[in-house]
Amino acid sequence: MTQSVPQTAAGAGHIREIVERILSANSLPPIVQAGHPALRQRAADFDGQLTEDQLGRLIGIMRQVMHEAPGVGLAAPQLGIPLRLAVLEDQYGIDPAAAALRNRSPLDFLAILNPRYTPLGQGHAAFYEGCLSLNGLQAVVARPESVMLEFLTPDGAAQRREFSGWQARIVQHETDHLDGILYIDRAQLRSLSSNAEYAAHWAEAGISKAREGLGFDDGPAGISLG
Repeated sequence: MTQSVPQTAAGAGHIREIVERILSANSLPPIVQAGHPALRQRAADFDGQLTEDQLGRLIGIMRQVMHEAPGVGLAAPQLGIPLRLAVLEDQYGIDPAAAALRNRSPLDFLAILNPRYTPLGQGHAAFYEGCLSLNGLQAVVARPESVMLEFLTPDGAAQRREFSGWQARIVQHETDHLDGILYIDRAQLRSLSSNAEYAAHWAEAGISKAREGLGFDDGPAGISLG
């Protein structure tokens, strides 16, 4: 299936207006949920729509929202901002056996602008994945095990970094948000579970029990973008 994702029509003025409203609020902004248009559009490339001060303050707020959720990543569209900006950080301690199976290691805080990733090699890994914009749900997603990420840092420096394992999953999930893609577009939908049912039946480091019990395979699935 080929699916067309619309480009945001938001110009620099509208983006600034949304950001200024968030920056002037006395509380953290809510995370928008599936159905919000910003989650289903290609976000605008960052090209100076915000001042250095606005960008720095916005990144700080995004990091706070991510921590409060809690999560390991947050993209600007999840705050209703159609801009190619995301923050990533994974410092949560988990069971060592699960960490080894998932190839999960700590990820220091990183803010990325205009990111694009390219899969490296043919390997894929399938695990349950959730999203702060689809509260209460999880599904199995097969993703490339390693990716090369090209992005700009907040000070404008161009970087290329290789990520693997769980870090690569975070990178892909957040970058997908900027292209109007939610993890359910790539998921094995027969694996879709509420958090409560996942905890009751399928909570383990891998997915073999869920694969057998719910009847799905763990190969790549979902959409092909045109």
